[in-house]
Amino acid sequence: MKKIKTALISVSDKKNLKPLLNILKRNKIKIISSGGTYKKIKKLKFKCIEVSEFTNSPEILDGRVKTLHPKIHAGILNKRKKKSHLEDLKNYNFENIDLVIVNFYPFENTLKKTKNHNKIIENIDVGGPTMVRSAAKNYNDVTVITSPDQYEEFIQEIKKNKGYTTLNFREKLSRIAFSETAYYDSLISNYFNKKTNTVLPRKKVFHGNLIEKLRYGENPHQESAIYKTNTKTNLKQIHGKQLSYNNYNDIFSAITISKSLPKNKGTVIVKHANPCGVSTKSNHLESYKSALSCDPVSAFGGIVSFNFKVTRNIAVELKKIFLEVIIANGFDNNAIKILKTRKNLRLIDATNYTLEEILRFVSFNENILIQSEDLNKFTIKNFKIVSKRKPTSKQLKDLIFAFNISRYVKSNAIVLASNQTTVGIGSGQPSRLDSCQIAIDKMKKFNLTKNNLVAASDAFFPFVDGIEKLVQSGVKAVIQPSGSIRDKEIINFANETDTVLIFSKTRHFRH
Repeated sequence: MKKIKTALISVSDKKNLKPLLNILKRNKIKIISSGGTYKKIKKLKFKCIEVSEFTNSPEILDGRVKTLHPKIHAGILNKRKKKSHLEDLKNYNFENIDLVIVNFYPFENTLKKTKNHNKIIENIDVGGPTMVRSAAKNYNDVTVITSPDQYEEFIQEIKKNKGYTTLNFREKLSRIAFSETAYYDSLISNYFNKKTNTVLPRKKVFHGNLIEKLRYGENPHQESAIYKTNTKTNLKQIHGKQLSYNNYNDIFSAITISKSLPKNKGTVIVKHANPCGVSTKSNHLESYKSALSCDPVSAFGGIVSFNFKVTRNIAVELKKIFLEVIIANGFDNNAIKILKTRKNLRLIDATNYTLEEILRFVSFNENILIQSEDLNKFTIKNFKIVSKRKPTSKQLKDLIFAFNISRYVKSNAIVLASNQTTVGIGSGQPSRLDSCQIAIDKMKKFNLTKNNLVAASDAFFPFVDGIEKLVQSGVKAVIQPSGSIRDKEIINFANETDTVLIFSKTRHFRH
């Protein structure tokens, strides 16, 4: 147990100070402060010593230097039971500081408000993190508070222990404090990396805010949570039970595909992070029905993502099958009323969710793979027609649609499509030939049309057998990346069978 006699308060966020100051006054704790915090404390009618008076050293450099003083840091960092430390304090006439209450300049909020580099630089806190690190290091003797959210817990601790704090309490706050300084420094590090276009620096610092602790991970025995680099996921859950790790995994897969589709168009159905049906038909109800018809068996227990607002008539259809999650750019009131009759069905409003050109992370056993996201919108300039037969405008539209979907299917990926709708998807097979067969079998199983059939592959066909199987199933046009040593053989086969063949200039694996 450690008695608190002197506190140093320096906060950017000045909310809820009065209850904190009341408990300090009640326990006869001396308060030291500076700048705007000092003025706020005096305005609230509490006694306070200004830092410059305490150190007998003025604030200089427009306030850049005020708490960076030996009297401050010696008061925080000294070991109360170490003889040499006690002697140093006595020789220099320094005194203990037992409580440090600090939160930092709002660097993160500044980044959101301005791109002015000079303003951003001035909102990098130096003194605050330094005091917090000092106090956190010396948690055996010093209590450190880094957020107004901790005030109430601190007040209860002081009340319970009559002006003292326990070691467990101080250690807990120390852990939180070091996380705060690490997070703060990571924001600054990443800002400078971004400013200098350094995508893959020698040392990469990660940061994240806890959004939610999840019920469990992929399996019930695994712990799980979702973090984000800012404080919101921009996903609003408006109904249903808590989301799981697997739900989020599927949600992000589904939304990524949805947001790649034309504005206000597109239905995506996902199961186990793989699309099992996609359609961009202009009629929203037909779009959903078409996507569902691609693989209604796999859709059972899946996730549906709409790139538009869900209305009553769509909600009526959605209620006919079991789904885990429905995502949309909003729901009208009638749709919500209908869908809420399913108690556990999660409804997610993704109106404000946007895809950004940021990094993608995959980790394993403390190894982290990083790459930029594959979010480029396709245009005709991304492709080259290599067959003698040229695609019709309708075929070209369907081919680009299918190729876009293929990049979100686990490789090896084959997507069969017609009329802006998938009719067969083969995914995740070690053999591209097997993926072709699965896509064809899916199409046949659900008796889907073979008219105007096109196929997309996420990588080149290394042999003729893959494209041959597709053509034999009724495919009239194929799109694939180039790059195989047998590209000429593939082109020759397409010409011999009067098949349209288009090469993509880039490959789009998703492993």
